[in-house]
Amino acid sequence: MRIPHRQLVPATLRAIVEEFVTRDGTDHSLVEPRIALVLRQLDAGTLELHFEHESNTCNILPLN
Repeated sequence: MRIPHRQLVPATLRAIVEEFVTRDGTDHSLVEPRIALVLRQLDAGTLELHFEHESNTCNILPLN
């Protein structure tokens, strides 16, 4: 299910993005620039926020 990211409270959106960018734990670069990049891409419409009922998780997917 697509979730319009602009309808979320900013702190909630940030928490979702932070969890997403740190999910796999293999990227040891700074977290803040990665969060900022994803937020910019969401605002630009190149990424979308989706909730998956089966896994009960939010994912950020490229817009095709």
